Amino acid sequence: MWVFKLILRNAGRHKLRTWLTIVGLAVAVIAFIVIRTLVSSFYYSAEILPPDRLVTSNAVSFTMDLPMSYKTKIESVPGVNSVAYGTWFGGLYNNDRNNFFANFAVGPDSTYLNAYPEFIIPPDQKEAYLKEKNSALAGQQLVNRFGWKIGDVIRLTGQIYPGDWEFVLRAIYKGDKPGVDETAMMFRYDYFDDHLRETTPGMAGGVGWYIVKINDPSRSAAIAADIDALFKNSTAETLTQTEKLFTLNFLEQMSIIIRGMRILSYLIIGIILLVLANTMAMSARERLSEYAMLKTLGFRPFHLMGLVLGESLFIAALGGIVGLVLTIPINSLVARALMGYFNMIGADILTISLAIIFVLAVGIIAAIFPVYRAVKISIVDGLRNVG
Repeated sequence: MWVFKLILRNAGRHKLRTWLTIVGLAVAVIAFIVIRTLVSSFYYSAEILPPDRLVTSNAVSFTMDLPMSYKTKIESVPGVNSVAYGTWFGGLYNNDRNNFFANFAVGPDSTYLNAYPEFIIPPDQKEAYLKEKNSALAGQQLVNRFGWKIGDVIRLTGQIYPGDWEFVLRAIYKGDKPGVDETAMMFRYDYFDDHLRETTPGMAGGVGWYIVKINDPSRSAAIAADIDALFKNSTAETLTQTEKLFTLNFLEQMSIIIRGMRILSYLIIGIILLVLANTMAMSARERLSEYAMLKTLGFRPFHLMGLVLGESLFIAALGGIVGLVLTIPINSLVARALMGYFNMIGADILTISLAIIFVLAVGIIAAIFPVYRAVKISIVDGLRNVG
């Protein structure tokens, strides 16, 4: 018990320095968890995608269209239940680049929506969406972001397909579980294609990708191969893969940003180590004469090791606890601020566990040099030291 009292007394000897160190550690822990959480959020929606959906896109690039005629041929492949399609639109809300969100044309009729049972849509809203040609369907997070309501007219300025487009919000969907994408807007492909045929006929008739619902996920690779074999050596060869893999490949476009965020999260651990190591080094230098005195009183090296290591771990643990507690409200603020860009922002068990492990490891590493000095210094040299 006396050891713990000495540790507490030593930690509180320079209160301002100790508290500044704790605050620095807490801020670093918060930054580490928030950054790691954002990185995890990039991939979370892909991880929960069901295995019974395939995506067929152009083998050269998913930005290149496929012919509409491919739909019937894909439906003929054994193991395929249904085929829907979509095309990336890429319009800007009110022509403002700060208002970017995913928006695309989908069809035909209810086939696309039936392929996504995780989208919960009120029956009356679904009926209204399918009845009105220029209707739109938006996720709940996107609706919350802009304050939309049913019946609002949404104007998008095309960046790929020219002109100003108007849609009427007729349906709002929610995910049946956390992580389902609620940040997108969809509208009917027939309205999109008819508009193109009137304005820019050369851009009409193409499909960005096909959503293929299969009956046996264990045969996804074989079914994908059969689909791609249909269009081998054609003018528009295809690449078919699971929707999860397709989404992950899409996210790879941002791999540099994601990799940078990961590196930054580990650099923060280095900052934690430097902050605490500096504090412990100053404390050890000031107490060399005290360690020498303790040796004259019969204290053994492991006693001194326990005092120094205990103080370092105490400060690190306290900073970690403060950081973990403050992460809860800060993560909530970040989630609200970025709700239009991320499907779900919440620290997972792995991130929290890593933060705890790193904090304790930093506490141990920061104490290595002070422990070495305390144990190795001779009594004479230590008593001669004036701090």
